[in-house]
Amino acid sequence: MAIAGKNLKYLRKLRGWTQEEFSTKLGIKRSLLGAYEEERADPRIEVLEQVGEMFKLSLDELLLKDLGDAKGNYLAKRRAQKMATGSAEIQLVPVKAAAGYLAGYADPEFLDELNTFTLPMLAPGSYRAFEIVGDSMLPTPSGSVIVGEKVDDVEEIRNNNTYIVISRNEGIVYKRVLKNTRARNKFTLISDNVAYQPYNINAEDVIELWKATMVISKANTQQRWDVNQLASVVSDLQEQVSKLKKKKAN
Repeated sequence: MAIAGKNLKYLRKLRGWTQEEFSTKLGIKRSLLGAYEEERADPRIEVLEQVGEMFKLSLDELLLKDLGDAKGNYLAKRRAQKMATGSAEIQLVPVKAAAGYLAGYADPEFLDELNTFTLPMLAPGSYRAFEIVGDSMLPTPSGSVIVGEKVDDVEEIRNNNTYIVISRNEGIVYKRVLKNTRARNKFTLISDNVAYQPYNINAEDVIELWKATMVISKANTQQRWDVNQLASVVSDLQEQVSKLKKKKAN
């Protein structure tokens, strides 16, 4: 299993982990990991299974493929092959990974650790899925997963369409987007729940934009407005309109 030992060392260095850090994650002694990497001992199958789960690799890949092949990065080739065949894999960014995503959104190794799924009904493209929480986009319920298609040019934004917006200050949010006609360097983000006020963000703070293409939610979780909520919303809107009229009058 010489290749397996080399692959353990390659994967560890790929993440910038020390032997102590990697062995702790695997639940083994540092000296044993050192023996694996130096090919003084063969890695146990259960250890390789842990590594495979951690890096989304099969046992065959760990045992038979030289992942650090100088002639070309095997992991990069594998990602390219996946993109070229059939339905592209969609990485899911759950709420618990949202903070890490802001730092790792462009890191192939970070993205490889995310769970993936496919949706055959989607047209070819670059997609990602994000779990949302809160009631700002009701009636879309908290816990829904929004599948978005990558927007590479802000000129592609269509006013009032829904997008996943990733920005340095606001993190990951799901909103309707308006391009600001007065200030081209700003966007207005609007919630479907009118109890939440629209707000502006600077275009330069936006890291990524994903146009919402599908909403996936659990059955029987669709939230509805009750009479008291609607009455409160109408009252708030009337108050806002009244304030606007007074400002114009002055």
